[in-house]
Amino acid sequence: MAKVILGIDRLAEFMYLFDNKRVGLITNPTGINSDFISTIDLFAQYTNLTALFSPEHGVRGNIQAGQKVESYIDAKTGTKVWTLYGKNKKPTQDMLIDVDILVYDIQDVGSRLYTYLYTLAYCMQACKEWGKEIIVFDRPNPVGGSAVEGNLVHKEFRSFIGLYPIPYRYGLTIGEIAMYFNSEFNINAQLTVVKMKNWTRDMYYDNTGLNWIMPSPNMPTLNTALLYNATCIFEGTNISEGRGTTIPFELVGAPWLNAEELAIALNEKSLPGIYFRPIYFTPTFSKYENQLCQGVQLHIINRDEIQPIKIALYLLKEIRQRNSDKFKFAAPYTAAGKPMIDYNTGSDTVRTSDFDPEALYIKWESENKQYKKDKSKYHLY
Repeated sequence: MAKVILGIDRLAEFMYLFDNKRVGLITNPTGINSDFISTIDLFAQYTNLTALFSPEHGVRGNIQAGQKVESYIDAKTGTKVWTLYGKNKKPTQDMLIDVDILVYDIQDVGSRLYTYLYTLAYCMQACKEWGKEIIVFDRPNPVGGSAVEGNLVHKEFRSFIGLYPIPYRYGLTIGEIAMYFNSEFNINAQLTVVKMKNWTRDMYYDNTGLNWIMPSPNMPTLNTALLYNATCIFEGTNISEGRGTTIPFELVGAPWLNAEELAIALNEKSLPGIYFRPIYFTPTFSKYENQLCQGVQLHIINRDEIQPIKIALYLLKEIRQRNSDKFKFAAPYTAAGKPMIDYNTGSDTVRTSDFDPEALYIKWESENKQYKKDKSKYHLY
C-alpha cells in the first residue's frame, strides 16, 4: 500500500497561491510534513508569514485541555501568536489586519467533539467577513472516512464542542468537512483544499504509512481516537474518563465503582468489537487526583465492528443504574449555561430521561440518515 502524501507535502506545487500574500497560519504540533518539518517552519522560510493562530493547546502543544492563554510571541520564529481558544474563538479584524490568506494545517480525530473543527469554522467565517482567502491542507480522518455514527446536535445545544448539526463520527477528512461547513451552513468563504494523495476512505491512520503525532495532550494513540466518542461522554459527569493516566479515554472509573461487577455486566451486553476488563487506576491530575479508582478498560477486539456511540450509551446507563446514589452529572460552568453532558450529547435526553440505550441509539442513527447522503457530495477521495 502506498504511503499517504499529505496536503502539506505538496506545498511546493501550490506555492503560487502565496505569491505576494501575507500569510496567517492556524496550526499546532500535528502541523508537520512527512519529513517531520513543522508547517510553521516551512511557512516562515518560504512565505511571508505574518501571524500564527493557536487552537486549544497552543501552536506548540504545551497547553493542557481547557487552559486559556493570552496572545504571545512564538519564541522560535518571533511571529505573533493569536489565541483562538478563550475570549476570541473567531479571529477579529485586528487579528487579520496583516493577513491576506489564512492557512489551516491541523490533524483532527474524526469526532465532532474536537474543538479544532470549530476553530476552522470560525476562521472560515472570519475570512468571509473580512475578505480573506482560506486554504486547508488536507489530512487523513484517523478513524476512517466511511463510518458515520451518532445523533445531530440540536440547535439549542450548540457549543464549541458541537457548533453545527453533524454526527459524533462524521466520516470526512478535515478538508472535506471544511467544504461541508462552507456550503451546507452558508459560510461561503473563498476556500481552497489541497488534497492528499493515496488516501482511501477505508483507511485507519495506521494504514497510511504516516507517524502518529498526538493531536492533543490526551490523545496519545489511534486507539484513543477510536474510543474518544465512547468515553468522552463522561466529561459531563463525576466519572473519570482517564485523564491523568497514560491511557485517557480508554478507561473510565471512580473510587466507588465495583470494577468486577461492572465489567461482567457490560460484557453480558455483547456489544460488537469491544471487551470490558476490570481495572484499578490512580489519576495524577483531573478527576479523583491521587485517588484509587475502580472501573473498566475498553479493549478494541474488532475496530471495523466497534460502535463507540452505542458503547457510550450502554456504559453510562449501566454505571448510572448501579450507582444512583453517587453518580452525578456535572453542573453547568456558568449560571446561563447548560450542563456539559447536554453539549456533549447535543441534547438533554441522556440527562433528563431514563433512556433505553438500544432504543436511543436507533433513534440517534435515524437522525444522521440525511447527513450520510449529503456528505458524499463533499468526498474528495
